[in-house]
Amino acid sequence: MEKIAIYGAGSLGTVLGAYISKAGVPVDLITRNKDHVDAMNESGAHIIGTVEMTVPVHALTPDQLSEKYELIILLTKQLDNKNILESLKPYMTDDCIVCTMQNGLPELSVSEVVGEDRTMGCSVAWGATLHGHGVSELTSEPDSMTFGLGRMNGKKDEKLMEVKKLLELMCPVEVEDNFMGVRWSKLLINSAFSGMSAVMGGTFGDAAERKDSRVCCQNIIKECIDVAKAAGIKIEPVQGKDIVKLLDYNNPVKKKISNLLIPISIKKHRLLKASMLQDLEKGRKCEIDAINGVVCAYGKKFGVPTPYNDKVCEIVHGIEDGKYTYSFDNVKLFAGLDK
Repeated sequence: MEKIAIYGAGSLGTVLGAYISKAGVPVDLITRNKDHVDAMNESGAHIIGTVEMTVPVHALTPDQLSEKYELIILLTKQLDNKNILESLKPYMTDDCIVCTMQNGLPELSVSEVVGEDRTMGCSVAWGATLHGHGVSELTSEPDSMTFGLGRMNGKKDEKLMEVKKLLELMCPVEVEDNFMGVRWSKLLINSAFSGMSAVMGGTFGDAAERKDSRVCCQNIIKECIDVAKAAGIKIEPVQGKDIVKLLDYNNPVKKKISNLLIPISIKKHRLLKASMLQDLEKGRKCEIDAINGVVCAYGKKFGVPTPYNDKVCEIVHGIEDGKYTYSFDNVKLFAGLDK
């Protein structure tokens, strides 16, 4: 693939773009944030945190687009997928692949615009935080980073292998047979830890290590598992760990073990701060409806109650509307919901 773009080069896209560029593969980093674009073009993408590097990159704003791309890695918020992809059509080759790295279940909306045969999905098992113009912090340990890549129908073809090879410039890539099961693995993790990070104004570690918020994480996870079972979806292991086997429970002993395992399961990503919280801190709307809201919607469809995911959505929308602020005190709002 000769022409590659990362569209939505914020925290994650800047890090990925730096790794790809460092390997000598041309890639355009596209974002509406002109100051970020200018800083990257002038001084390179500066990656801090668990690695330290500054890499020359080519960045541009959407209005500067002029060429057609064979691969677009999509990292924008999901709120406006349809309009964004429609606006990108003039800059796609006839067989352009859109590989979405967005949270939740974004393949559905992407495929509605470009078709299932041109849609790929990629789950991202690492995190990053934007620290100003041109600077992104990698918040996961390099040895814990992976991608899960696949198609909605599980098909493996030459183009999938090309994208795999590209992403391996950063970290190991697992091609998934049951990609939607992988998506649910990530959805489970994001619902629990990104959801509570946004509610509390803290990191994944804060949510997992405090006893009161850990109970909320545990119940959110349990709801995700129960909803997936009802929908006939097999949740896949994450980095070799069967999260359903580890964290599901049907008796008090397993429930206690599950609770104790939660901080251990997220240890390597404990410093990660949810992108939803980063949005709330900037006064922006976030993707809560594409994460916890998806669990709630599936729960309604398959008759599974989701009170904890419902409450996360309610609180986060309340923060967006000025009713609440992200705070550790918000954990009290879950009182009385425990199963």
